[in-house]
Amino acid sequence: MPWHDVFWNDYVDAYMALHGLTYEDVENALCHPDGEDISDSSGRPIRFGLAMDGRKIAVVFEILDDNVTIYPITAYEVK
Repeated sequence: MPWHDVFWNDYVDAYMALHGLTYEDVENALCHPDGEDISDSSGRPIRFGLAMDGRKIAVVFEILDDNVTIYPITAYEVK
């Protein structure tokens, strides 16, 4: 995927904190995914990857600005 920027805001911060994740965790999963699919609940793309501590996480996101900016919607640990 050819995006260059990640758009962060308080909404994303709240979901990351709720699930004990950091910016680095989310960016690592986005940049080095183990898989990608479409979210059943939202229809948005979802990537699976590892947090910096080795936990497997999922990141639901949108692609903005003609594939230049990615906007994480939520991120959470998966078992």
